[in-house]
Amino acid sequence: MSKNDLFDYMRNATHLMQSEYERIQKRAVEDPGTAGDNGEENWAALLRQWLPRSYHVVTKGRIMNTEGECGPQVDVLVLSPAYPVALLQKKEYLAGGVIAAFECKLTLKGEHVRTAVKNACEIRRLSRSRRGSTLYLELYSRIGYGLLAHSHVWQGPESSPLENIQTQLFKTEDTEAQHPDEVLDMICVSDLASWNTMKVVFARELLGKMSDRYESLGVLWDDIKNAGGAIETMHGCFAHEYQQTDEEKQLFTPIGSFICSFLQQLAWQDLSMRSLADFFSLAQLLGSGRALSKIWSLSVLSDQLAEKIKREPCLVSGERWNEWSHIL
Repeated sequence: MSKNDLFDYMRNATHLMQSEYERIQKRAVEDPGTAGDNGEENWAALLRQWLPRSYHVVTKGRIMNTEGECGPQVDVLVLSPAYPVALLQKKEYLAGGVIAAFECKLTLKGEHVRTAVKNACEIRRLSRSRRGSTLYLELYSRIGYGLLAHSHVWQGPESSPLENIQTQLFKTEDTEAQHPDEVLDMICVSDLASWNTMKVVFARELLGKMSDRYESLGVLWDDIKNAGGAIETMHGCFAHEYQQTDEEKQLFTPIGSFICSFLQQLAWQDLSMRSLADFFSLAQLLGSGRALSKIWSLSVLSDQLAEKIKREPCLVSGERWNEWSHIL
């Protein structure tokens, strides 16, 4: 792995985040509200430092749709460079100008994961941001949604924080998410791990190659066959313990992995960021990870798109930034 200076920058950012956590925790009991505000500002400051100046990073606001309806309050929002300056101080942010939203916690608990998943679903439905026309546009909401935390509650020697977080994530998405574009995009716990989301589509000959994997699904496999395809929403977990060498373990930081993932997400919509996103990826800032997935029938897509994928050889492999790639 390259010893790119980026790893030093991310290590410094991690040390700062942890020192801030220790400072904030000293007063958290006497004033939890201010402690939470300080934590949100830590993450907002990190995003301001690593995103282009043209993006606006603001704290505490609600996302408003075209009907004037607002979702639950969000801690940190990233706004488009095109966002009207006249509205930057208004806390009801126009859905058409919100690029991403994050919930921020000082010490992550299971209930925080459950709430973030539910809020992600609610905001995606409220914003009516499903765009169609290409596979990428239908599988991903225009508003990214994530959960950020300085640390977590599972600190005992016998605790399994990675498993605990993933269990809450998938269990809640099983009951709450109605479409692949509603799942949580990112999680970062600065002293533990980061998660990002990838979506994979299997249809036509690709589906045939996956039959052994899917046949045990019973009724769902029948639905997949009838629909002509399947979609997997995969949450990749990147943690120190998944790095393959001692050098990789030393270089890896969850914050670096998160920034790498977020830049890639932004680059799908902002072409000017693709070279930088590619650089972070090639520098291997993301690290090594493991993924778990939720499986959907292709029928969850719009009829027009599902039929196109089922009938036409429109999916491509190995083309980065292609909105018809079967891996997105």
